[in-house]
Formats: sequence, structure tokens, C-alpha cells
Amino acid sequence: MLIKDLKRDFYDAIQHQRVLILVAFDVDALCACRILQYLLQCDHILYTIVPVSGKEELEKAFVDNSEGVQHVVMINCGATIDVVELLQPDETVTFYICDSHRPVEVSNMYNAVQVKLLMKADDLTDVPEFDEVFREDDESDESGNESEDSDGLSKRRKMTDESIARRQDRRKWEENRNKVIFDYTKFSSYGTAASLIMFEMVWKMSKDTNDLVWLAVIGVTDQFVHFKTPRDKYMEDVMALQSHVSRHNHRGEEDESLLSVNCLRIVFDEELQLSLYRHWSLFDSLCHSINTACKFRVWTLKGQKRLHEFLAEMGMPLTQCKQQYTAMDSQLRTSVKTMMQEHMTKYGLTMQDIVLPSFWAQYGYKTKLCASDVVLACAAVLEGVDKNKSATDYFLDAQDILQRSNTGWLEKGVVLAKRQLTALVNQVQTFLDMHQVISAGPFLYVFVQEGTSDGKFFCQPQCLIRLARFTLEAHCSVSRSKRAPSLPLVLGVPMATDPGTLLIIGIPPLDTDDERKNFFGKAFEQAASSTSSRTRHDSFDSHMMEMKAEDRSKFFDALVSLLQ
Repeated sequence: MLIKDLKRDFYDAIQHQRVLILVAFDVDALCACRILQYLLQCDHILYTIVPVSGKEELEKAFVDNSEGVQHVVMINCGATIDVVELLQPDETVTFYICDSHRPVEVSNMYNAVQVKLLMKADDLTDVPEFDEVFREDDESDESGNESEDSDGLSKRRKMTDESIARRQDRRKWEENRNKVIFDYTKFSSYGTAASLIMFEMVWKMSKDTNDLVWLAVIGVTDQFVHFKTPRDKYMEDVMALQSHVSRHNHRGEEDESLLSVNCLRIVFDEELQLSLYRHWSLFDSLCHSINTACKFRVWTLKGQKRLHEFLAEMGMPLTQCKQQYTAMDSQLRTSVKTMMQEHMTKYGLTMQDIVLPSFWAQYGYKTKLCASDVVLACAAVLEGVDKNKSATDYFLDAQDILQRSNTGWLEKGVVLAKRQLTALVNQVQTFLDMHQVISAGPFLYVFVQEGTSDGKFFCQPQCLIRLARFTLEAHCSVSRSKRAPSLPLVLGVPMATDPGTLLIIGIPPLDTDDERKNFFGKAFEQAASSTSSRTRHDSFDSHMMEMKAEDRSKFFDALVSLLQ
């Protein structure tokens, strides 16, 4: 059931109780968790946090930690599954689901007792009516209703006719229900960021701080960086946050000199849409950002030459562009954005390729931190590849990045994010050089070769999302086919932890960027079912699944025939 007053129906209900918090492995969930933690600590509420990466871990975490717990908060997990059916909780347990995954399971929508949805009503569109999906079974036991008096035969016939009519009516209702459910669940998408939902609750309780605003900014930016929400939705959320940023950072010039060295300052600005450019060289950032890399085709000699020409026309010496950005001439640094905007049209770049309305933060006199840079660093740590660490260790390390006092962890995260971006560019170049992106008719597909040195990075969900998107944009930039932008992509990578198993992801075509709706969740399920392929649909993202490598051929044949 959707609740309207989060303070009354959620926060007041968990007061003086121990709370179990189940958190998904993504940056938005991490930020939402930090905001909720702050609130719980303010009111001395006991809580247990358990990170979960999939449905099986969700079930295990609940079983292991639910003793004596009556309130369970689920952040970016649980909305798309029937939690009461899956977890079989006691009747006294209440689930509070703050999840951006859509569509929400109808059982969660209409469970008014044990499931409370912490979401915006605007995100929950096209939900089927209750009577379309739920119905009490009104078929009675015919044998118990038979009469044995003198009119028994006629009564039995009448009962039989009524029973047949009821069965026909129920069959029609079930057919309509299946159609309604299919239409409702055929596309997966994302709603408002969980961190923004949590922040707005804290704000309405008058307990918001500048640090919490920054966490909400990072959560919203995470959705955009990982292609979960369209630009329009991102802009809507950014505008909502801008007023909070202005409120918390409204200072006159005379106050600037009096600021503490440890003070957090957030500024709204049109940021260059270049990955980690403040922590890298401008040249490397241009080569490793999806938009500019694909427009210049930097993996080719001709593309490198065009990039050099672009920098020369801007009046940027190559020696300056290839050194650390912070070491560049200060005049060149301040004019980079303006010069790019002046010369972008000639090289096929648009304003959306170059700039993104966003926020940056500064702690005292330290280097400015762009929100997208923090997202990349945090995601890189969250999906670490060190075999000596557990998933929980990575979760705690990523939480440390979000604490302003731990600048050392953030610097490590930036280094790891650079390694990920370099691996992505190298892999995309391999795909294109070897002509590995193949058209299957209704979609494109490509597989990372087993034994690839950077394959360990691509086995991680968020890194895999960026690889798939980078590959699709790069392929469309070099393809001569006019159909390329209208084709979705399926990408598979061998799992390092489970030999013989592939991690498969499907992403929508580029020309549907205004909606970002993904149909591969249903398509994967149907193709796997029709071919009896050995698959595992454990991810909270339905368009991602695991599959045995031996079943790849028959699965893809079924997927092709299904999508034609």
C-alpha cells in the first residue's frame, strides 16, 4: 500500500523499535541508507543494516536477522517481488519498501496490512485496478449443494448450469487478468531515487543538513550516470534539489572568509560531462567519457587526429591537456567549458554531450568534487574485485567514501574508477576492431571473450551496464546501418566466480532514450522457459540474469524468434 505521510505512517511507527534495513548494492541505495542512518541515530533507534545483492541474499538476510524484528526497511530492493509470498513473515512484521525499481508488484500495491510503499504517487502509473487482478474464488462445492428430494434432478441440472457459467466467467476473468498483468509488467523502468525520497522525508521533519542534501544529489546523479532515468526526469529531480542547495549554501561574500576549513559547500553549475576530469588529464577524460569518445571515435587513428584538431582549435596546447587537470594553466582551466561550447558544433557535438546541469562540492580548500565523480568512485569501490574482501567489506568501504572525513578512501575510489573506465574503453575497442557486435535481426549481441584480463570488472552489474551502453553507442557511431540506433543490445560476460556461467544484460535502443523502458526482463523469462535453458533470475534488475554457457545457442534462437 502506498503511504502518503512518511513521517506518520513510517517514521513514527518504527520509533522505539529495532529496525532491520536491507540495502541493495548500488550508490543510490547507499546514499538513502546513510540518510536514514542519520535520522535513526538522531532519535536513538536501534537498527541492523544488511547489504543484499539479489533475491536469494534478500531471503537469507531476512531469515538470519528477523528474530524479534517487526519493522523491515527495504532500500532499492523488494518492490518487484511479492515480499510476503517470498519471505513468509509473521503477521506482526511490516515491510517498508523504498525502491526505485518499476513496475511494483501488484501484491505489494494492494497489501494494506504488511507492506507500506515509500514512493511518489506520480511514479506509480498504469497500476491495474484491484478487481482486475484479485478475486475471491466463489466456486462452491457442487457435491455439497446437491438436493435429494423429489425435485433433485432438476435442481442438480440447475446447479450444474450455474457452475458451468461461473467457470466460464472465471476463465474469461483469468484470461483478462493475465493480459492485464503482462501489459503492466512487460517493461521495466525506474522511478524517483530512493535517496531523494528519504531526503524529502527528513526535510519535512526539519532535520535536513547540507551533508544530507549532498547524499541526495549523489543518489539522483547515480541514476543518470547508470542510464536508469531519462534526462528529463534527472532535470526534474535536480531542480527539486537546487532549492535545498540554495537554502543551505546561501552565504554572502563577507561570510566566505569566516567559513571553517571543514565546512561543506555545494554549488549548482553546468558541469562538463567528462568523467573524472578534475582528477585526471583533460585528454584522458575526453578519451574515456562515453559521449566524446563515441563522437570522436577515439579508438581509431583518424579519431585521435580529430580530437587533436579539436583541442588545437580551442587553443589548448596538447602538453597542457595531457598533464593533470589541476596542474593546467589557470586561465586555460577556466576557459575550457566556454571554448568547448564554441567549437563543438563543427565536430558533431551537442550541448547535451558537453555539459550537464549538476552540482559540485568542496570541503574547505580541498579539490572540488563533482557529483558524477563521487558516483563513479563509490560504484568502483562497491564493486571491488579483491578476492580477499567480502561483499560486506566493499559495502562498508563505499560507505566510508560518503563520509567527508575519509578523503583517502575517495582518492582510492577515484583510482579504481579510472581503472574501470580504461578497461571499458579497451574492451569496446576490442569489440569494434574484431567486429564482434553482431546483428541477430531484432537486436544486436556481443560477448566478452573468456579469459579477458579485465573480465573481473565486467562481472559487476553497474560496470556491466556502462559497458553495454558504451558498446551500443560506439557501434552506432561507426555503423553504416540506419537501423542501428533502433536496435537494442544484449551483452554477455563469463562470470569469474562461476566458470561455465554467463552474466547476460539487455539494454534498450538509443532512440528510446526519452523513456528508458526495458523489455528484456519479460523476453529473457519467456525465452528461457520455452527452451528449458538453465537460467537464474536473481537480480533486482529483471533485464540482467545468469545463464549456463552451453544453453546460449538455443536461448538466443528463442529470443530472436520471440522479438521478431
